[in-house]
Amino acid sequence: MFAKLLIANRGEIACRIIKTARRLGIATVAVYSDADRDALHVEMADEAVRIGPAPAAQSYLDIAKIVAAAKETGAEAVHPGYGFLSENPAFARALAEAGIVFVGPNVKAIEAMGDKIESKKLAARAKVSTVPGHLGAIKDAKEATKIADEIGYPVMIKASAGGGGKGMRVAYSRQEVAEGFAASQSEAKSSFGDDRVFIEKYIEEPRHIEIQVLGDKHGNVIHLGERECSIQRRNQKVIEEAPSPFIDAKTREAMGAEAVSLAKAVGYDSAGTVEFIVDKDRHFYFLEMNTRLQVEHPVTELVTGLDLVEEMLLVAAGEKLKLKQKDVKLVGSAIEARIYAEDPARNFLPSTGRLIRYRPPEQGTALGVTTRLDSGVEEGGEISVYYDPMIAKLVTHAPMRLAAIEAMGTALDAFAIDGFRHNISFLAVVMRNARWREGRLSTKFIAEEFPEGFKPPVPEGPERDALIAIAAGIDHLSNQRRRAITQQMYGEAVRFAEKRIVELGGGCEEVTVAGDEAGATVVTIGGEGAKQARQIRLVSSWWFGEPVWQGTINGEPASVQVRPILNGTTLIYRGIEVAARVFTPREAALMALMLVKEKPDTSKFLLCPMPGLVMSLHVSVGQEVVTGDTLCIVEAMKMENVLKAERDGTVGKVLVKPGDSLNVDAVILEFA
Repeated sequence: MFAKLLIANRGEIACRIIKTARRLGIATVAVYSDADRDALHVEMADEAVRIGPAPAAQSYLDIAKIVAAAKETGAEAVHPGYGFLSENPAFARALAEAGIVFVGPNVKAIEAMGDKIESKKLAARAKVSTVPGHLGAIKDAKEATKIADEIGYPVMIKASAGGGGKGMRVAYSRQEVAEGFAASQSEAKSSFGDDRVFIEKYIEEPRHIEIQVLGDKHGNVIHLGERECSIQRRNQKVIEEAPSPFIDAKTREAMGAEAVSLAKAVGYDSAGTVEFIVDKDRHFYFLEMNTRLQVEHPVTELVTGLDLVEEMLLVAAGEKLKLKQKDVKLVGSAIEARIYAEDPARNFLPSTGRLIRYRPPEQGTALGVTTRLDSGVEEGGEISVYYDPMIAKLVTHAPMRLAAIEAMGTALDAFAIDGFRHNISFLAVVMRNARWREGRLSTKFIAEEFPEGFKPPVPEGPERDALIAIAAGIDHLSNQRRRAITQQMYGEAVRFAEKRIVELGGGCEEVTVAGDEAGATVVTIGGEGAKQARQIRLVSSWWFGEPVWQGTINGEPASVQVRPILNGTTLIYRGIEVAARVFTPREAALMALMLVKEKPDTSKFLLCPMPGLVMSLHVSVGQEVVTGDTLCIVEAMKMENVLKAERDGTVGKVLVKPGDSLNVDAVILEFA
């Protein structure tokens, strides 16, 4: 085994690799850009080497600098993680020439399968079912439109060297093909240094299901079952699970056999993933092969009991696989939720900022349920505009799928992150979505379940009662604390009103609060005129300043996020985010007389929906535009976002220029 390993990556995957290397007694070397000088992976590694400025092209994508860092530190091997240079054959070749082991497949396998166009040709020759399409690189938008017309709409435009959803666009018309071709080509160039794109038929109502393969340098290849990765936004996965709730044993065996055959055909000798599109009748079509570790590998690890990073290191060191295909057993069900720095309410646009608070849920195994977190950040860290917005992966495993989903919902409720927008509330809502729980999935799940975009749910029913009770309980605890303050003025004891009015999300409810002999807080909801009073019994050791209220609500365990605001608290529970304020009846009567501040009218402005860089402007002062016209393209976290006109109008002022760096809600242009 290697004595020293360099990790040519950053964030959570670098931290993940370091943990396994540390367990195996391997010294680790981190590399970092200027933006990552204080990053967690730098802190965790035994050594760290600066490799350049913040942009990936000048640091994490610079082969010469990374090879030089490996030589300088005496690293015998390099693990590329995923993304960046993980599927770049030139990188593997440069390491080999320097006498350094690449922890991944051989160069020929990377070249054969890492190129999406060539891999489809190879799969077709191997009689693997492939999606209809044009398997050659396309030179311009005109040729792309012609090919799309021949294939039939909708089509998928994809970067040949792509991955992670970068350089991908679905087009339903000739105009969308022209726009999508330019955007895919530009993203592919900036993310992978290769602007080749191709087009294939887009299969509607598809499932994205992939097979994990593992091969060694002695000709042995096995598969480790499948992962369901159908819940996606912008062609990028959000929630994954293993095994798939849709795949039966017969289909699993057929997909696994095909994946193994394909891997053997290219002499594959590491961990890799063969991705398939599966239709409603379980017909599957080869999509691509990722010649690297996948983001979602933890769900496979939890159902197989293997450490895939360890397996990659053993194979790279020349060892034979310990397992035969018959030894692979899938036990239980595992769910992975990706924690992104993005705003689901703004169409999942990236968000940046400092981690003012980062308190993950408790990890470990209890009562047969495992909770795991793969994270690359820590409290006080910065979420940079230069890299992918994923900051952590939360994973749960249980004997049954619904138990793993319940565990995920509970863990998400207890995950406290402040400093920027994130997708935890969205994930919590999905965990309680009936279609998700039943396993009726497709890659259009998010678009179909949230057709008007994601909006945090309105509190109602038991959830509303629970939040009212917690708001009242916190107010009651505050009153008790004030009563206990020492050195108070002498005189008649302060008398607190027995009844309270809880204002929650614009609605009001009368409550009474009392403590019982067992130390619980009992909240009775519904005053005079209520059809039926509801009683909620709260038990918790929560105290002021803690970001998560944890305890039981009528005997059921619960976690509720608590954030102080003026005259109240913001409560976050099961994806619901609501302001709660507690008043005496007199205070409530006076509050009803207060004026409500109206939000300013911004309909005349085009505002930047996320922090980013202006790539191009498509309009000028005085130009008339119609709904759907492209106005501006803003790049954020390696994704190009096309901003279009939401109404007809005339451009009055243009306030930015290409190359400008913008904050969220910065004014780009004003309509006359």
